[in-house]
Amino acid sequence: MNQAVQKNTLYVGGLAEEVNEGILHAAFIPFGDIKDVKTPLDQATQKHRSFGFVTFLEREDAASAMDNMDGAELYGRVLTVNYALPERIKGGEQGWAAQPIWADADTWFERQQQEEEMQKLQAENMAEMKAAEELHRKKMAEEREGEKEDGDVVNDDPMAQAEAEVLKDNALGSS
Repeated sequence: MNQAVQKNTLYVGGLAEEVNEGILHAAFIPFGDIKDVKTPLDQATQKHRSFGFVTFLEREDAASAMDNMDGAELYGRVLTVNYALPERIKGGEQGWAAQPIWADADTWFERQQQEEEMQKLQAENMAEMKAAEELHRKKMAEEREGEKEDGDVVNDDPMAQAEAEVLKDNALGSS
């Protein structure tokens, strides 16, 4: 698991039906000061779901409670005590647990439109760059053609100069 554990909060599993937050608090108070006790309720039955969370003020107290209470018996049931994992945030990109998953649909559509516009702009820029490059090539080719017609090579391109010299040498050598 890649989730970081909460070192002050313990998960307590295997709770009997009779156990409430007060009993859970009383069972864990010998190990140190407790900040909070929660037993999440089942929405249908309004009873806890056989587990709870105990949050200590000090990490050392939580570690001591976990060492001593894991495997212990409470109301005839064996407890499982571990460090609690952080709550998973549900619903929507902004993590509002009370929000429906479609709550951020508008921002998603806006982002999609922005991405499409960016892709269009990039495609237009690429087309413009290719057109400019092609125009530059044609202009350079026309200049070379004009130079060949004049017979003078006024070009800073060393390859073009070398080609022109070879052509001149060939023309002089065959005469």
